[in-house]
Amino acid sequence: MSVYRAADVGDDWDAVGEEMTRAFRFAKDAASADRSFVFVVHADDLLGRRGPGNAMVATGLLSAARTAALEGWKKGWTANVVARDDDTGSEQEVEQFAVRLMEEGLVTGEVIRFGPGHIGKALP
Repeated sequence: MSVYRAADVGDDWDAVGEEMTRAFRFAKDAASADRSFVFVVHADDLLGRRGPGNAMVATGLLSAARTAALEGWKKGWTANVVARDDDTGSEQEVEQFAVRLMEEGLVTGEVIRFGPGHIGKALP
């Protein structure tokens, strides 16, 4: 399965670099196998509400998915981000949603918000 859950790195700069390296390897392996993938991030991290380290990871993964999606579209695979709120859906439900997103193959290079935490916010 090609679902990557971003780790909580806090404000540890070394952890940010390590997490981005792990995510890059994950995406590279999926793309090399012509396999769709989804990054799952905390929705608040896309808005910078849980600190700069987590925000760098989440926005970096969003940028990576959008960049990978361009190549994937040509080859028949997708790359997306699911942004999850704390109080919306279980980990299993989010993963099932991400898998369905890959199976459909109609959306790529997008952030799909799982929960209402983004309502009324200026979003990237």
